Amino acid sequence: MPIQRLSVTGVRNLLPVTLTPSPRINILSGVNGSGKTSLLEAIHLLGLARSFRSTRLQPVIQHGLQSCTVFAEKRLASGAVTSMGITRTCEADFQIRIDGQTARSTAQLAETLPVQVINPDSFRLLEGAPKLRRQYLDWGVFHVEHEFIGIWQRLQKSLKQRNSLLRHGRITRSLLEPWEREIVDAGERMDAMRQAYITRLKPVFQQILADLVELDDLTLSYSRGWDKERSLSEVLEGQLQRDIQLGHTQSGPQRADLRLRVRGMNAAEMLSRGQQKLVVCAMKIAQGFLLREAGRREDCVYLVDDLPSELDWQHRAALCRLLESLDCQVFITCVAADQMHGLWQDSTPRSMFHVEHGQIVQTE
Repeated sequence: MPIQRLSVTGVRNLLPVTLTPSPRINILSGVNGSGKTSLLEAIHLLGLARSFRSTRLQPVIQHGLQSCTVFAEKRLASGAVTSMGITRTCEADFQIRIDGQTARSTAQLAETLPVQVINPDSFRLLEGAPKLRRQYLDWGVFHVEHEFIGIWQRLQKSLKQRNSLLRHGRITRSLLEPWEREIVDAGERMDAMRQAYITRLKPVFQQILADLVELDDLTLSYSRGWDKERSLSEVLEGQLQRDIQLGHTQSGPQRADLRLRVRGMNAAEMLSRGQQKLVVCAMKIAQGFLLREAGRREDCVYLVDDLPSELDWQHRAALCRLLESLDCQVFITCVAADQMHGLWQDSTPRSMFHVEHGQIVQTE
């Protein structure tokens, strides 16, 4: 369900602003550097407590200020309205409030406001490190499997302990075994959840991709992170000496990956930039459809930065039709508003905003 009211203070070059966005399509136009992407960044900050543009918080907070704040009122799937807000400081501290109560976990933000970003950096999902594709996969599993976050936390803790023992040379079986049992139990449960999710994702992804672009030879597959012919406990035992030499655990669900290939070759090396953008869009829109099918959590909010970039009008129209069919809230940036004309059904609610020198004004 959508954001009904949004207030942003202290984010990059944006002037303090309060918006009442459309429940469906919101288009922000303005020249580069005007602050359009900063508004998308503020919504992402509210949903995930971090930026999608910078790994450091300092550039996100407006120069001369000590903190930034994003607040929203959002209608939930139940019909109730919830209030949520986050304040982040230059010291990287944060305070999260949901319905007036302090929340300690960013997972509560993510559950209340699932956010997907499609921007120029989304190409990295194809050509970047496996970590990015794991994050994509785990975002989907987190939002459809309530137990996932607890299992993920167990795995991270046990891997950290095992790796610490490997680095410090304290390799007695009595010390390793408890953490290895945790790794095996959490890892195999996580793998089962990931495999079940991919089984559901693939046909949806393939259908959406076919609606966007003809790429019959593209395949999506899942690699679990260890030998598929052996159990995780066997792999950990067999690689122990090598793990000791390297000082970390080589195999396990922390090495899982998604593989996208065209005729057996890495898709990032075979596709044009426009085709890559459409593949990434199909991957992210597919997750929105699965989230809706799950029916247990909130609809996804899509943040689409510079949608017209590298797409002709035909492909823009196809992408907008899919975003429309999700029946969710979308925020889109573009340089000129006329780049988005004629792409939506007349009956689809939408609002237009113009951004200039950090000031956001609703135009229709």
